[in-house]
This record gives sequence, structure tokens and C-alpha cells, in this order.
Amino acid sequence: MAKKKEKACKICKNIYEGEDKCPNCGSKEFVESYKGRVYIVNPEKSEVAENLNLKTQGNFAIKTR
Repeated sequence: MAKKKEKACKICKNIYEGEDKCPNCGSKEFVESYKGRVYIVNPEKSEVAENLNLKTQGNFAIKTR
């Protein structure tokens, strides 16, 4: 069984598998190649989330191409 490719949304940088649109923002713009990964647990207290302008909890790409 083949593993589904991970995708990173170009708009919100959310990392997800399989779907044609981002489950976080609904965008259909994605890349399969991205740099870095960060998991945000508490976006209100996270300096990383603030620097990357992330408002929700989840798995995100640091940079999309």
C-alpha cells in the first residue's frame, strides 16, 4: 500500500495528507516540497507561532517553495 504524500498549503502553511484542499483554510494551492516543520501546541504563548504569523494549533511548514 502506497503512503499518501504530504502537502503544505501555500496560504496558511498547514501540512496535511491526501485531500485536494487545505482542511485549515480551504485553499487548493499547495506544494509537496517544503522546508522545515513545526508543531504549534499553544499559539497564544508561542514566540515561534508569532514569528510565523500562525494563529491555530497544528503541524506547519516553516517555508513553502
